[in-house]
Amino acid sequence: MTQSHISMTAKLYQTRKAKLIWAMIVCALVVVSLLYACRDKRVTITQYNSIDRPARVQPDHAGSVIPPNIAPLNFVVKEDGSGYFVRIHSRKGNPIEILSKKPAILIPKKAWHELLDLNRDQQLSMDIFVKSKAATSSSDGKNESWSRYQTLTSKIAHDDIDAFLVYRKIRPGHRTWRDMGIYQRNLNSFDESVVLNNGYFKRGCVNCHAFCGNRTEKMLIGIRSADYGSSALLVEGNKIHKIGTKFGYTSWHPSGQIVAFSVNKVRQIFHSAASEVRDVMDFDSLMAYYLVDSKTVKTTPNLFRKDRLETYPAWSPDGRYLYFCSAPVTWSDKTIVPESYDQIRYDLVRIGYDIDRDQWGPLESVLSAEDTGLSILLPRISPDGRWLLFCMCNYGCFPVYQHSSDLYMMDLEAAKQTGEYKYSRLNINSSESESWHSFSSNSRWIVFSSKRGSGVFTRVYIAYVDESGKVHKPIRLPQKDPTYYDSCLWTYSVPELITGPVRATKEKLGRVVRSSEKISVKIPITMATPKTGEPPEYQEPWQTERE
Repeated sequence: MTQSHISMTAKLYQTRKAKLIWAMIVCALVVVSLLYACRDKRVTITQYNSIDRPARVQPDHAGSVIPPNIAPLNFVVKEDGSGYFVRIHSRKGNPIEILSKKPAILIPKKAWHELLDLNRDQQLSMDIFVKSKAATSSSDGKNESWSRYQTLTSKIAHDDIDAFLVYRKIRPGHRTWRDMGIYQRNLNSFDESVVLNNGYFKRGCVNCHAFCGNRTEKMLIGIRSADYGSSALLVEGNKIHKIGTKFGYTSWHPSGQIVAFSVNKVRQIFHSAASEVRDVMDFDSLMAYYLVDSKTVKTTPNLFRKDRLETYPAWSPDGRYLYFCSAPVTWSDKTIVPESYDQIRYDLVRIGYDIDRDQWGPLESVLSAEDTGLSILLPRISPDGRWLLFCMCNYGCFPVYQHSSDLYMMDLEAAKQTGEYKYSRLNINSSESESWHSFSSNSRWIVFSSKRGSGVFTRVYIAYVDESGKVHKPIRLPQKDPTYYDSCLWTYSVPELITGPVRATKEKLGRVVRSSEKISVKIPITMATPKTGEPPEYQEPWQTERE
């Protein structure tokens, strides 16, 4: 081939290549134009029947206050139809419009977050249209038989909720378990990840988790294992240690230097017939505290009484008081269930503490079971020190198994002024058990576990607490699939809000559990604690496990 032929061939190839590139550019411009046209196109339904009621939706968020940084609240329209159109709007920004052939409404994440962020403190409205199954389209497409329901409204809060939530997931079994774990959820999205599950240590029990000030730099996770013993994993920044003793319910002092915890000899018992056959009681207990720097455990007589059962410690945000629950021991044989088990009721007490001198003050009564007629459990104080949230039920120490368990609130600032500890039952309670509650770091949100709906499975709910202490209608922890909970066989418990994700990996936590290295400590001996130097007594899981 001559040089001129080669040159002509090269020019022809370049010309064809240039034409192909231009064709691709033109196609891309057309696609972009179509996308912009579709984006700007608004669905218009001009003819419809007005229905004089709101559409039935699940879950129903109407009347609730929602966090401005929450994941999309997807839902299902529970009205029969062949098509669904939803318009979500507020004062500012473009409305979100969703046209669907199916009743499941999935809200675009980016548009949802933009709309909520623009409209903090504003009303969020949702218009729902449903097309009749018998509807037919006319030639102009405008005479379809649509029905418009009354607008559903909720309010967008000004205050964000902490971005992450940690909880335990376990099957609600009666005698045994296989899979359980601590999980964390990004509340801005639907991303869930494992913090630690029991697959890393031969299906033992991973239970109570506690964070210092809604942060993950200092945290504790309780472990019970027939193979690796009972211990607590202490996370401090990038370091993880195993404390060689059993921690129960745990609360961090705000300084991060001290951890108060209860040790409980737990027995799960069963009723022959009831809507909830499971029950739990403590046969013995003690309250103690762990000093992080010196790696020692101490107690004091008012935390360690032979004639009382102590449980559920909770520090005040200023670190000056430790609140906990205490019940009298009214039976002598601590190896059998007493006949009066349904008469055991816990008081709410507190004790002063001076961290500089490591000295405790006198025991004070906050609320007496004799006055309320109910057992007072799970005290948690808002980080601003204003609100004390707790639950009360008919008897005992374990509210999740009692339909009677409800949430109550107390204004500690008012109590300081008047000297009276007045409380009120929250209007967000259901006919089922409410329990396992905690506050956000800004004190504006609470999360709690509730058995509402099924009476069997606990689900996580989120509620807004305004400055006056009013707790508004809660929303259920959202899932990408709005029908997720219809077939979910997990129960969610001990929800804790945190400002950032747990950084320690599940692999590293698992290695520490399996390791023989541990911090050895000695604690006061009762029936609730193993003798020093002896491995913990192995118990059947159905005797000790609880949700």
